Order: sequence, then structure tokens, then C-alpha cells
Amino acid sequence: MSKQSSVASELASVARGTSGTAAKFRTIAHVAEMLDVSTRTVRRWIADHELAVHRFGSAVRIADADLKVFLALHRED
Repeated sequence: MSKQSSVASELASVARGTSGTAAKFRTIAHVAEMLDVSTRTVRRWIADHELAVHRFGSAVRIADADLKVFLALHRED
């Protein structure tokens, strides 16, 4: 499977949501790779309160549900 199709598959699973299953959390680096942006961009979205995060000790994680909301709000028609 190519990297591009893998990312598309992951984005599709995020778009479908996670109802009925345990929440899945992603690292900043993983979200940046999925969206083909820098980690600095993801951190800027977090600092600007555009993307919600969960903190587990010193670890910062993004829930699939929060990523889904972010993508829906920033969608261009």
C-alpha cells in the first residue's frame, strides 16, 4: 500500500468516526503526516485553540473525534 493511499484510508476512518469503539489518539507528528503539514502548523492550530488536544502527563494527543471536528470546520466546498 502506498503512503498516499494509507493516509487517505486513515482520513476516511477519521471521517467515519469512532462511535461504539474506544477513542483513538494520535500524536502531533502523526496528524501532521496525515494532513501533509508540518508539526509546527499542528502546534499553531493547538495554540490558537482551533484543534483540541488531550494531555496525558507530558504527552499531547489528538483524538480522532476532535480531528474530525477540526476537518469539518476547515473544509472548503
